[in-house]
Amino acid sequence: MRLGWRRSSRAEDRFETWIAQRHQARVLAGETNPVGSCPDEGFLQDLARKSKRIALSDPRIDHAANCPTCMARLLALRQENRSRQRKLVVILTVAPCLVIVVALVFVARYGVHRERLSANLAVVSQTVNLWHAGTFRGAQPGSLQSVSLPPAIVRLTIILPRFSEPGQYLVAVTRDQNGNGVVAEGSTKANANGEAETVSVRIDLRDAKAGAYFLSTTHEQDQTSYYYPLQIR
Repeated sequence: MRLGWRRSSRAEDRFETWIAQRHQARVLAGETNPVGSCPDEGFLQDLARKSKRIALSDPRIDHAANCPTCMARLLALRQENRSRQRKLVVILTVAPCLVIVVALVFVARYGVHRERLSANLAVVSQTVNLWHAGTFRGAQPGSLQSVSLPPAIVRLTIILPRFSEPGQYLVAVTRDQNGNGVVAEGSTKANANGEAETVSVRIDLRDAKAGAYFLSTTHEQDQTSYYYPLQIR
């Protein structure tokens, strides 16, 4: 019974649609006589949207249903409404996909950024053995040991040259052997390790460009500085 009722309902709908189409054709052909004046644009827009604010007893409905001008405008407004509804459906369908794509791109970029940040913040431990290096002050000539460090945050352990004094040391990376153009520096106390004195300091070389520099150690008690050629690789 229910299937039969559905078929009857669909048949009635098709019949009513056919009657409405025939009426529209007659109205557009000027074969009807509308009563009263044409309603304003706002009323026609509400009527096209089937607004509940319009009562079926409103005489403007009868006029619009029989006026060629109003009928043509109603059909155009209904077409515009259907186009907006289709666009809204597309937006509501596509928007979640775009959100997902944007989220995936963000997650991917965040992952890459986090990896780069982690790599950039990683501390590199490096030991420089200056035990056998000559201890030449300032720019005095001599056969100095060449040192190489990466452009990173470096936990630098230096085995100071033989006969170095204990105490507080300033370790710096400079652009020349006169102490000019300090790139990074750190102060620490020397620790005795057998016969040798060692210092361990954290210096940030991430902003240093590859090239030639100098590594200096300055004994803060007597301000004695020694410079060693340094390469940032």
